[in-house]
Amino acid sequence: MNGMLTFHVSLHAQPAEAVLNLTPAIVDGQPVQTLAVSVEQLATPFAVSFEQAGETLANLPRLFFEPDGSFVWVSARGDEPWQVDGNLFDRAGRLQFVDLKGSCPAAELDRLLAAFDWPQTAVMFQLVRAAVFLDEAEFRRVAGGAVETG
Repeated sequence: MNGMLTFHVSLHAQPAEAVLNLTPAIVDGQPVQTLAVSVEQLATPFAVSFEQAGETLANLPRLFFEPDGSFVWVSARGDEPWQVDGNLFDRAGRLQFVDLKGSCPAAELDRLLAAFDWPQTAVMFQLVRAAVFLDEAEFRRVAGGAVETG
């Protein structure tokens, strides 16, 4: 799937204990399959440190990474325009979550997620406005335009 994805999310490592809610949530009038995640499970860190993720991000072409964890990544000249703005957050030496906002092709999202040890580390996405958690497959469906989130 290489379509354009549009999103405003917080990216988290998906705890093994996270389960699908039995009843879908309604987001902008559309049913969305969400995850049940406890406050304790939200403390699940990524396998990589802030510094490791930052170093990997800084090596992506056209990505500008600041030492405070903020970054912007833009499309190549001549390509369909896209941009992702982000910010890394850590706790106790481990990457805790990442704020992401913007749009990019699915293949570029894969490159971005790899900086956070994906696919070895399962990820989940919190829709910022709706405050619900989605697994990767549902996030890609929603961000691909199946549900309006902006």
